[in-house]
Amino acid sequence: MSTPALSAEQEALFRLIEDTREHVFVTGRAGTGKSTLLQYLAWNTSKQIAVCAPTGVAALNVEGQTIHSLFKLPIGLIASGDIDQTDATRKILNAIDTLVIDEISMVNADLMDGIDRSLRQARNRRAEPFGGVQIVMFGDPYQLAPVPPRGDEARYIADHYRSFWFFDAKVWAGEAAGDGLIELGRHGADLHIRELTEIHRQSDPAFKALLNGVRYGHVTADMAGVLNGAGARKPPDPADGEHPIITLATRNDIVNTINRRHLDALVGRMQTANAEINGDFGRGDASYPADAELKLKVGAQVMFLRNDISNFGEPPRWVNGTIGTVKRITGSSVRVEVDGKTYDVEPAVWEKFRYAYNPGSKTLSREIVAEFQQFPLRLAWAVTIHKSQGKTYDRAIIDLGSGAFAPGQTYVALSRLTSLDGLYLTRPLRPSDIRVDPDVQRFMAGVRAARAQAT
Repeated sequence: MSTPALSAEQEALFRLIEDTREHVFVTGRAGTGKSTLLQYLAWNTSKQIAVCAPTGVAALNVEGQTIHSLFKLPIGLIASGDIDQTDATRKILNAIDTLVIDEISMVNADLMDGIDRSLRQARNRRAEPFGGVQIVMFGDPYQLAPVPPRGDEARYIADHYRSFWFFDAKVWAGEAAGDGLIELGRHGADLHIRELTEIHRQSDPAFKALLNGVRYGHVTADMAGVLNGAGARKPPDPADGEHPIITLATRNDIVNTINRRHLDALVGRMQTANAEINGDFGRGDASYPADAELKLKVGAQVMFLRNDISNFGEPPRWVNGTIGTVKRITGSSVRVEVDGKTYDVEPAVWEKFRYAYNPGSKTLSREIVAEFQQFPLRLAWAVTIHKSQGKTYDRAIIDLGSGAFAPGQTYVALSRLTSLDGLYLTRPLRPSDIRVDPDVQRFMAGVRAARAQAT
């Protein structure tokens, strides 16, 4: 597999991770190349690394394992006390040099401490944070938030933590200082916070400035006027030969209604492609990287769910998020038109991995424990803002419905676009749509203040 080239700032950050044992949190605005750096690290490091993520789909995206599966942690609150560990789990955890966690913003504080306690216990190095394992985290707290705890779990978090965010875990106890370094007590861990700044998705400085305002919750009346003015235009009509355009909506029911209405309106026979699932891939669509039953008709608007990796030596014909139109359906392929060119798309295989310990070489290896085979396509007249995470669109209709209900939701939607020219709003943005979690504001303000003090 080829790996992407790195920018100068990505290369410098890779060297920090590769050449030191420092704990690093890699963050940055949407489109700064966090995923690119993670992929490069996974394929080019000389260290024994394990890659994990808080959800099954996120783990599939980075070809890793879920946190709970890797550490064999119980679902739900992870309180104090020893954690049950088998010999096999201890051997795996002892073989890790560097633990990479993607989508760290979705990791709760108690789970972060559970990772710390598991590693200390398995490696019999209880006085050392993470048992001596280097922790490298990727994510943007301004985008995805952890699922808030409820009931007794919420009361426990309120009694023991400043917030349920990963950065308020006890292992990071301390205050931000220096160049983004958090200085901690004798039993805590030092965290280098590095923010990628070079945006690759957008090129227009004015649009970047608008997105920054939404990201940080500092949207002036003039900025809102620019966004609402641009978004008030009538969306192009595909019936006039316009290229496909996608709607980003807040809720699944809105997305499903839009997709079903458009699909039903198409003439022709509905055809269903059933996924082939081997091994334990979990249950329900939330665990699957694509639809278990993909219903299509000729003329359907679809989105690719994976990058094209078969066009060796040439630019990819499509990437994750590319929008196209179905032109023909056979049993073995779906012909999709993208920007005036047609491609025969075949089923793709997603592999679910599990780390294993090789006692002979005393190294970690990855085993395939399940496979999911399906066409890498999804109906795409609409998609939820959450599922648009990581995607790039030239144009999109943003439907915030009755209002953004999660911090960062509006920022995620707007930052998918490459330019302001591609923005269409179903209604004007309201001040209540611009939501930033106050704990994120507090944490990142501390990081910026410490960095400014150090320069």
